[in-house]
Amino acid sequence: AAAAAAEVPEVLRKCGCKGIRTCLICEQQRGGDPPWQLPPAKTHRFIYCSDTGWAVGSEESDFEGWAFPFPGVMLIEDFVTQEEEAELVRLMDCDPWKLSQSGRRKQDYGPKVNFRKQKLKTEGFCGLPSFSREVVRRMGLYPGLEGFRPVEQCNLDYCPERGSAIDPHLDDAWLWGERLVSLNLLSPTVLSMCREAPGSLLLCSAPSAAPEALVDSVIAPSRSVLCQEVEVDVPLPRRSLLVLRGAARHQWKHAIHRRHIEARRVCVTFRELSAEFGPRGRQQELGQELLRIALSFQGRPV
Repeated sequence: AAAAAAEVPEVLRKCGCKGIRTCLICEQQRGGDPPWQLPPAKTHRFIYCSDTGWAVGSEESDFEGWAFPFPGVMLIEDFVTQEEEAELVRLMDCDPWKLSQSGRRKQDYGPKVNFRKQKLKTEGFCGLPSFSREVVRRMGLYPGLEGFRPVEQCNLDYCPERGSAIDPHLDDAWLWGERLVSLNLLSPTVLSMCREAPGSLLLCSAPSAAPEALVDSVIAPSRSVLCQEVEVDVPLPRRSLLVLRGAARHQWKHAIHRRHIEARRVCVTFRELSAEFGPRGRQQELGQELLRIALSFQGRPV
């Protein structure tokens, strides 16, 4: 038994969970029926369609054939090549990964931040990694990402053996700006989005046309669904780049469910500064210093 235990990789025997967060490792160690069961799934599932920008009721559901506009999501497929993907992950794996919550591992390149107190420190932060320079340059070539200058990069490593996931959440808006940009590597997955708001979403017949042709073709709303009962799944192909902004950034929480991690997945998220740290903002000088450090591309994980 001792020999068998020794054969288990170290990364599959240690857990970084705290509080109510759990992964397969700590759940197996604790045993029994845990009180930290996952919350029940949303009642109604919709699928985001990147061709139309609408969320469409899933097949064989009560709302199959019905849809609602879902603005603020941009998906760029094949943002990097297979060769670039392999090299990016190889370089990440040259540095240590830290254990994180819910079965994830992470590498952070950014200032140390206390979001509750709205304070940050630049000590130890020496920039984004050198291998991200070309990724950042390429982002600026796409409409909707003009002027995107990230000041923080977070690499997250997911694997099914650890039961990796991330709970529904909104990213901070004091320090981080309008656009959240994530590069999905090694395997496809699904970003699940929900909104804890009162009221209902108005539904129309699901459009099949390209976005520019929708104005005259969409039928007036004739059904509705409670917002709190809806989950929108955004399929993320391997090597795709996802941009969240507007309502998708500030109103809809995003999550990765355990069931959607079927193989190792590495997510690279880039965040820009909020207006408070931008030109004419209250902390403009600090923002300039953070950008100077970040875009030197001399960083190591902090």
